[in-house]
Amino acid sequence: MNWMIYGANGYTGELIAREAVKRGLKPILAGRRRDRIEALAGELGLEARVFGLDDTGSLAGQLRDCGLVLHCAGPFSATAAPMMAACLEAGAHYLDITGEIAVFEHAQSLTARAREAGVVLCPGVGFDVIPTDCVAAALKDALPDATELTLGFDSRTGMSPGTAKTSVEGMAQGGKIRRGGKLVTVPLAFEVRRIDFGDGEKLAMTIPWGDLSTAFHSTGIPDIRVFIPGSPKMIRGARIANLFRPALGWDWVQRWLKARIDKTVRGPSELVRARQPTFVWGEARNARGETRTARVRTDNAYSLTVTGALAVVDHLMTEVPAGGAYTPARLVGTDLVSRLPGSGAIEIV
Repeated sequence: MNWMIYGANGYTGELIAREAVKRGLKPILAGRRRDRIEALAGELGLEARVFGLDDTGSLAGQLRDCGLVLHCAGPFSATAAPMMAACLEAGAHYLDITGEIAVFEHAQSLTARAREAGVVLCPGVGFDVIPTDCVAAALKDALPDATELTLGFDSRTGMSPGTAKTSVEGMAQGGKIRRGGKLVTVPLAFEVRRIDFGDGEKLAMTIPWGDLSTAFHSTGIPDIRVFIPGSPKMIRGARIANLFRPALGWDWVQRWLKARIDKTVRGPSELVRARQPTFVWGEARNARGETRTARVRTDNAYSLTVTGALAVVDHLMTEVPAGGAYTPARLVGTDLVSRLPGSGAIEIV
């Protein structure tokens, strides 16, 4: 099966492309930056294709000979919908490495079309959201009548430019939780509590993470929140940002912030990634107050994104699932995270 990495010129896309070649794989490298795509493809001995995502008609034509696209070009709020549409038209499975709630919800809205086309739509096959999705599914198995699910992770790695831009967009949209099965907008740092993610108890705050969509579709649990560690200064800053959050959504403010990111943000080096594992935690509770707690230590977030994305690519190369919208745990299995390099088993108490 021919397959493509779109956005291979980005920080994470390039890491995935290089690892794919180490494994003897031959993906087509694609993106809109001719100089960078052709240079990388030439270095790795791969085919290069240069095209943008603004013409969905010609976009589908670029995918006709591909059975699968691994989409790595963010911000996915702008790029995922046209690529999903093209994959459905071309009959190619769609994977991406997003953590954006709206992208997951959009994929779920296309379930019927994907089933009819025999196409798998599975966003979030990186750190966003493989570990947390597997933890959510494991907790549902451990406590089938759970009505509340809380997830979180402790990752001290720096951001890539794409992740930083997504975070800037997210701040403008405010905080999110899932309540009664519905996504609800709340202030940034809406709830603060102390959590032991696996590396000691820390102050933590809620964030609008992709699991508010994926964990719901993986488990059906109606009330979900996601936390990350936050210092008192960080929490105060998030809450102050609530006062001027509408201004963060202005086009010129977004452009200025993203331009700053392009000039100042670089993804973590291989040495840094090797030194910074991630700790993932989850807690499920039922109506009687019974709880189950899960933890798993994983590889660095970006390193896990590389191995996780390629694990799902391999799954679709060897398995023939029915078309539809999936989460990683539903597509590959709850043990997916534990099978990745640098990850342990999910421990539930």
